[in-house]
Amino acid sequence: MTNRAPILPQPPPIRGSVHIHIERCKGCELCIDYCPTRVLELSPQFNVKGYHYPLVVEDNCITCQSCFVICPEFAIFATPAPSGSETSEATLPA
Repeated sequence: MTNRAPILPQPPPIRGSVHIHIERCKGCELCIDYCPTRVLELSPQFNVKGYHYPLVVEDNCITCQSCFVICPEFAIFATPAPSGSETSEATLPA
């Protein structure tokens, strides 16, 4: 039996951009715990409410929206990255 080459090239992985409303975050860490690709980490900095907030530390977000679904404050969400670019963190005002 011979190995066949695929007819179509492998599509690029879907990457996403994580958007964080830093001032809405209350530091519950649920987004960090529930992220399947572990792209988030707790910041050593505080927001104006005195809470640590998440930071994007990896560029392999898959836009699954687990962070958005689990966040009780609606402080985080992901969007598909624009074609031709990798993930970039966007920090939004409250």
